[in-house]
Order: sequence, then structure tokens, then C-alpha cells
Amino acid sequence: MIDGWQGKHVLIIGAARQGLSLSRYLASKGALVTLNDQQSPEKMQAVLNDLQHSNITSYFGGHPLSLLEGIDQISVSGGIPLDLPILIEAGKKHIPVTNDSQIFMEEVKAPVIAITGSAGKTTTTTLVGRMAERSAKVGTRAWVGGNIGIPLVEHLDEIKAEDLVVLEISSFQLEQMTNSPHIAAVLNITPNHLDRHKTMEAYTEAKARLLSFQHEEDIAILNREDPGSWNLAPRVKGKLLTFGLMKPRDGLSGTYLWEGNLCSVSSSKSSVLFPQSTIQLRGEHNLVNVLAACAIGLAAGFRIQAMQNAVQGFRGVEHRLEWVRNWHGADWYNDSIATAPERTIAAIKSFTEPIVLLLGGRDKNLPWADLADLVQKRVKRVVVFGESAYKIMNALRSASNPKKAGNVVQVATLHDAVNKAAGWMEPGDVVLLSPGGTSFDEFLDFEDRGRHFKHWVEELA
Repeated sequence: MIDGWQGKHVLIIGAARQGLSLSRYLASKGALVTLNDQQSPEKMQAVLNDLQHSNITSYFGGHPLSLLEGIDQISVSGGIPLDLPILIEAGKKHIPVTNDSQIFMEEVKAPVIAITGSAGKTTTTTLVGRMAERSAKVGTRAWVGGNIGIPLVEHLDEIKAEDLVVLEISSFQLEQMTNSPHIAAVLNITPNHLDRHKTMEAYTEAKARLLSFQHEEDIAILNREDPGSWNLAPRVKGKLLTFGLMKPRDGLSGTYLWEGNLCSVSSSKSSVLFPQSTIQLRGEHNLVNVLAACAIGLAAGFRIQAMQNAVQGFRGVEHRLEWVRNWHGADWYNDSIATAPERTIAAIKSFTEPIVLLLGGRDKNLPWADLADLVQKRVKRVVVFGESAYKIMNALRSASNPKKAGNVVQVATLHDAVNKAAGWMEPGDVVLLSPGGTSFDEFLDFEDRGRHFKHWVEELA
């Protein structure tokens, strides 16, 4: 950590939301900031317009090594690969590399709840944020952000010591972390982002860093029914709370489901939190997300009524199994957040209706076989699109009892997939965009993809 930013030269690589927010914060503290991105100045015109009245220097169109001259520290945004030549050279020059989440954790005065996982972290973080808002004392505020919403680093001066911060945090952000929050939750660890981390071992180690710097007075929340999360139990340094569908074995505290109620157990004493019927979200995976949020809420000391009120009426987050419209008797759903096959599996299992599935995007070097097998059993028709179409088609052909050729079609783009599904669906179907791949072959991010999908669906005559 730099002790005071005044006059320090900081290079920020990546000029999306995280980079822009950190640039503004550090510049306000007197740092001499250079904002860098590989995109051309023409493509970054909106950013240039945003910076024109600031004292932030920018360099767009590449990452020349000359940018390292005089630099005291580098911050990399979430999607920036750590094997960039400029970062390798920075290592040789012993220039420290950090990110906005690490800087936030070093400087925030309020207690922090941080949530990570391969799936469900946005829904869980949003639920915990709602619980925190309903439990906040007069004059205090719950701040929700991180990997979702606003990067909170830009609001550090507004966050008071008596407030509470709820952060969603990704494996990319965790790679440079050397601070852990007071309450840390690892929801699950399943194959994801292997195009970045290369191996499950490296990916798991990134996730584990959320717990690595906790102390005896801190609290860890783990999923006792997910092997990836539960295997981190030996690393817990403070108190352990757990969550899962089944009641935990003797000696473990946490949340579970029992006879239609969400319950908790601590010191062998069980109590009912609220009825399962309170939950408005589809799917078993979302039930587990609510159980996770409740375990986190108990760790934070939230009132039970505030937790129930937060769950009641919550119908999900945009782009996560989001109902778009009923068109010609079929319900259309936007699950653009599903950027891994594991996420698509959870989405499919949320429905009993016949499904027309839109599958594709850019692959993250993840296995598709389990999804392909489930598609054969549960999906009526499949429209495959995007950069990873060839790999997905091969997986579908290799699956047990592959679908008839007439029930699977490959198209070029998501827009083509929407039009094909519109001509294919029947009344009573669910048309589900749950792509299993990232959006970067066509769109800026999964939110951009989801917005386009909804627009095209609403345009259907």
C-alpha cells in the first residue's frame, strides 16, 4: 500500500468502470494518474470526453513499455490478463501491481462483507444488500457494489465507519488481494474462467484468497454441499458458518431447509427463520442462494424480520432468469449472466416447461459434456450461435442419445438465434437465453448482450 497518494505516479490499465472510478479517486487524492487501455482513441472517445476536464493523463491504443517510466504503482482492472508484457516488465522493475478492490479494502473504514463464487454471487450479494438496508440504523447506510453496480472505490470518502459494505468480488479481483473482509462467503467453486486461470487449482487458489487474510475474530461462510467451497474449511481462521439444503451435521452452525421452512442451527439449537414460500425466485440454485444470504445475514447480526422482508418480493436481478415477455403463448427469459455451462445447467433445471434454448457466445475453455447430456434429456430444441458454436455442436453430437438434427440448428449471431427461436417455439414453451459462454464475441459484456436480447424480443411483431 502506498502511504498517501499525493504526488505518486499511478498507471491504471483498463478504462472501463473500475479503471475510471479508481482514476477519479486517486486523482482526487493528489496522485498523478495515467489511464491506459488497448482500445483505440476513436473507440474510447466517450472516456476521453469524460476525462477532458480532469487532471488524468490517458494513453489509448496499446500498452507500450515506455508507460512504466517514473511509475510508482500499477492497478489493473478485472478483465486485464496478468501476462501482459507491460506487467511482466513491471515485475522485473519491482513496480507493485494492485487493483481497485485491494485499494478499497486497504482504505475503507466500515466493516466489509465480501461474497465470491462461481455462480450465484450477484443474486446473493443483492439479497444481502437488501437485508443490510432493512437492518441499517438511523444515520447509517449499506453500500452494495464491487463486481456489480458501482465500483465503491470512488465513494470511499462518503463511506463512514459505522456504515456497512457488501461487496461482490470475482476471482480476477482476488488475484492481487492481500486483505480479507470481516465476513467472507465462498458460495461454490466449479469450473469457470479457465481461459484466464488455466487450471482448477489456480482458480481455486484465487477464490481462497478471500479467506487467506482473515483473523480469529472474523467469520467465514462456506457451502457444505459444494466440494469446491467446503474443501476450504481447513483454511478458516475464525468462526465458520455454513449453508446448504440438508441440516448440517452435529457441531456445525448454519442454515438449511426443513419441512418447507428456512431454518438455522447454532450450538445444536435450531430455529425457524421464515417459510420457503416467501421466496419468489425460480430454481433450487436460487433457494441455495437465499440460504447463503441468510447465513451471511446471521453472521452480520441482521434482524430475522429484515431478512424475510428482503427476500419477500425479490424477483431476481436483471439478466438472471429474468422474464422478458409472453409472446404467442411462450415465455421468454433472459439469463445472459450464464457465462459458464454450469450456470446454464442450473437455469434449465429451474423449468418444467418445454425449453427452446439459445446457447453460445465465447468459450472459457470449460467442459460442455454435462450440459450437453442434460440438454438431451430436458431441452426441446436448441439454437446454437456465436464464436463457440462449433465446440458446442460437437458436444451435443457426442452426448448420449444426441438430438435429431432437426431439433438443433446453428446460426451466426444472437439476433439470428432470436429470430430462429421465434419461428420455432410453440405455445407453452419457455424460450431461454442461457448461453453458457461469455458475450465478448459480439457484445461489451453480459449486460450489453442481455439488453440487446430483450430489445429484440420486445420487437417481435
